[in-house]
Amino acid sequence: MHDIKVIRDNPQAFDAALGRRGLAPMSGEVLALDEARRSAVTALQTAQERRNALSKEIGQAMAAKDPARAEALKAEVAALKESGPALEQAERDASKALDDCLAAIPNLPLPDVPDGADEHGNVVRSVHGVKPEEAGKLRGINQPRQHFEIGEALGQMDFESAAKLSGSRFVVLNRGIARLSRALGQFMLDTHVNEHGYEEVAPPLLVRDEAMFGTAQLPKFRDDQFAAVKGSSDSEGGHWLIPTAEVPLTNLVRESILSPEELPRRYTALTQCFRAEAGAAGRDTRGMIRQHQFEKVELVSITTPDKSAEEHERMLACAEAVLKKLDLHYRVMTLCTGDMGFASQKTFDIEVWLPGQNAFREISSCSVCGDFQARRMNARYRGADGKPAFVHTLNGSGVAVGRALVAVLETYQNEDGSVTVPDVLKPYMGGMTHIEKAA
Repeated sequence: MHDIKVIRDNPQAFDAALGRRGLAPMSGEVLALDEARRSAVTALQTAQERRNALSKEIGQAMAAKDPARAEALKAEVAALKESGPALEQAERDASKALDDCLAAIPNLPLPDVPDGADEHGNVVRSVHGVKPEEAGKLRGINQPRQHFEIGEALGQMDFESAAKLSGSRFVVLNRGIARLSRALGQFMLDTHVNEHGYEEVAPPLLVRDEAMFGTAQLPKFRDDQFAAVKGSSDSEGGHWLIPTAEVPLTNLVRESILSPEELPRRYTALTQCFRAEAGAAGRDTRGMIRQHQFEKVELVSITTPDKSAEEHERMLACAEAVLKKLDLHYRVMTLCTGDMGFASQKTFDIEVWLPGQNAFREISSCSVCGDFQARRMNARYRGADGKPAFVHTLNGSGVAVGRALVAVLETYQNEDGSVTVPDVLKPYMGGMTHIEKAA
């Protein structure tokens, strides 16, 4: 959510920042709605002030034994009272129109974000390691197989049964690959808690509208979410399955005023995530790259404005540490203005190399959102001057478990069809060093 005062003070800068995202100017529309709201507020306040003044005037007329004037004043009070609900409704409608408009406008990019129309404008920030095929890790394999070919050949990745249960974009994992997926999640969580100082949280997977609005999934991205609505007799309304643990973790500070000593707050959680993928028709229809249900380790930071850029770099380093420990080849991209998420001011994507696809694929996004989400959640801290100010929020994947599983299967595949367990995961695998087809 944007600060209307900032738009009022510098509408040209606001429009210029929107233009960097490829959007048309909106300050005129916003300021017209703001003026309508302010006019409605003024009309309501004027009517209320007049009613208060009339009460005093009626008393004076009665004291002066002027019943005719008193009756005229009472008639004016009655008229004002009758018009009151309409004025109040006009104020509510005008406020809602402005809020709805502001809620639909994306965050503004920071000055150092590269300009670009789409993913082709993203900039390589760094590259870690070399391709496993170039490093000789895929000995004897001329044509690396994709993860679903590996998993299906091992008999431990079943898309057909998942389709019978739930439809497309689901998978059933079993035996060694199921164990490997669990190991990855636990390894990531342990790394972030024990080495990076994040606080482990086990949040709800169902959240209300207010939480989804707070992190900006609603209202714009409603079609990308899974609704979990009870029957019409449910007085509490419906819930949403979380698309990422960013939603409950960030909303832990909603409607709060924190002390500076409590910041930064750093949360992590390993959860199931649910996405309708409404805009992904025909993309990644095979395999585990784009699923309706998947696991992810999320990182969320709540901090002060002066520390958010530093916290962004720290979060990126924490996510990178996971891939370094797994000895996976990856690169870090700075997303351009045309490829950033709706709530983001700046985003780093980590893209892991998949030998089977012969391509880099996103495995983590780390974003700083400034006070954009905090305004939607009314999440504040008390500054040095003692006055409440909005916190800054950050979120990132630390990392996506399913995509890490894909990368491990393709990077550590062997000529005989087995998969070597990375050294860092062996303590989580109960002595298993290779994933092999069951006899």
